[in-house]
Amino acid sequence: STEVASDWHARFSATWRRYRYTIYTASIPNLFVKQFSWHYYHEYLDEKLMHQALQAMLGEHDMAAFQRAGSSRPHSCLEIQEIRCWRDGDFVHVEVQASGFLYGMIRLLVGQLIDVGRSRLSVEDFTSRWQEKRRIEVKYAAPPQGLCLLAIGYADNPFTEFASRKQTLGLTNNRAISLI
Repeated sequence: STEVASDWHARFSATWRRYRYTIYTASIPNLFVKQFSWHYYHEYLDEKLMHQALQAMLGEHDMAAFQRAGSSRPHSCLEIQEIRCWRDGDFVHVEVQASGFLYGMIRLLVGQLIDVGRSRLSVEDFTSRWQEKRRIEVKYAAPPQGLCLLAIGYADNPFTEFASRKQTLGLTNNRAISLI
């Protein structure tokens, strides 16, 4: 066990979080991944277009367009540190690392991004919609089973002994707690 400062909080002391959303695109359902991915097989998804659309989000922006009703967060400005989309066989992944997240943000983002991947929404229209800073009305939010919290970063990691053992194994840096 490790002793931490009395004001340290697992949630509020985090400086960044990393989420991944997984979409399974094969036409045949896979029982082994259905609890951990969105089975979207209706149309081909162009992951390169989806990745291109996400790149405008890098940096600090007001992300109010991707905030669900009922969010308790007092402001919607966040710093997106890393964001990408890629294909791995039958899977399309969307991964975001940011200083914080809004309620429902990733699921609303992926729901809108699907339209870019299906060529129903241009990259420019996707970008202008979220830059308008008003909540985007999406046809659907992506279902919850594709969303996974991958890692949490802290300025001063209270788990340095644990983290240094993982770094020795090459699993993570010493400022992040990996959850998978």
